Amino acid sequence: MKMAGSLAVVNIGQLVTLAGPGRARAGKELSELSLVENAALLVEDGRFAAAGAYEELRSRIPAGTTIIDAEGSCVTPGFVDAHTHLVFAGNRAAEFEQRITGATYQEIAAGGGGILRVLAQLNAEGPARIVSTLLAAHALPPEFASRRQEYVHWIEEELIPEVCAAKLATGCDVFCDDHAFTVDEARSVLTAARRHGLRLRVHAEQFRPGTGAALAAELAAATADHLEAATSETLELLRRAAVQPVLLPGSVFALGRKQYPQARKMIELGLGIVLATDFNPGSSPVASMPFILSLACVQMCLTPAEALTAATQNAACCLGLGDRAGSLEAGKDADFLIHEFGDYRELAYFIAAPFRPRVFVAGKEVMA
Repeated sequence: MKMAGSLAVVNIGQLVTLAGPGRARAGKELSELSLVENAALLVEDGRFAAAGAYEELRSRIPAGTTIIDAEGSCVTPGFVDAHTHLVFAGNRAAEFEQRITGATYQEIAAGGGGILRVLAQLNAEGPARIVSTLLAAHALPPEFASRRQEYVHWIEEELIPEVCAAKLATGCDVFCDDHAFTVDEARSVLTAARRHGLRLRVHAEQFRPGTGAALAAELAAATADHLEAATSETLELLRRAAVQPVLLPGSVFALGRKQYPQARKMIELGLGIVLATDFNPGSSPVASMPFILSLACVQMCLTPAEALTAATQNAACCLGLGDRAGSLEAGKDADFLIHEFGDYRELAYFIAAPFRPRVFVAGKEVMA
């Protein structure tokens, strides 16, 4: 009898399961991909039922199951991009009209609309899962140019409660740097966010040391993102506080800068590093995760295995999704990629090459 939603992927030349601890990996664990040759995947109702050698799983494939032939290709977990600024296309003509007719910035934001509601709509429509983070403290709006404290107070007392009540975000981030928000302002916003149960993140030390990474450690934030200028002493603070560094080499590349994060030092210290695109229209118009893996290997001396782990399992963990995504294990959501090649190392090796995998989300093919 055919099981509802059952799927089997067979003839997999190389299966990268990343099976193992359901937490962020550090040190030598970053290279432990749990590879299986001549493998198969079994999916039931959008979740993995099994992953392993075909000879061991063939008897478990129910009659009538949909069969996909991977043709000897490599199969990996789906990428988890843990730091993007996804919504920026289109316009805000409606808000423009509201301003003309007298609405204030606070009234417009509190009334809904904008990036967080767009993300909620996209998440509902699928197929990709979107984890939204409130980043109101990214840049000071022109309306508040001379009223910084008023803006920070509004975020704390009005916006955060509104966002939480509407369930528009699960985390809160602050851009803490010379041209953004100060350490004290960031501490104030993040403390308010923590009171409302949001996961804490900090854009930190992108351009200068001493601008937020120590605060991330102090508050035991989930992540500290960027860290190009972070010192060894600060990295040790992050390790002690179990803060995951989210490294964004795409923005370093796109800005023409030379200072990449100290990824090897972080690995030596035992930090659970993450790789992400920082996809945005200004500093990182880089949407390709394979290109990020290439940059991580060439510019930060990661191995292809370390880079892949940082962009899948570790990335899922920093978002609180370590039990649902990031590896090919029974019970997890069936998000995976069937590649055009047979060796996972080719992801980083072919720099900026066209990348056309077959993409599956929750067991359904969404792009071929």
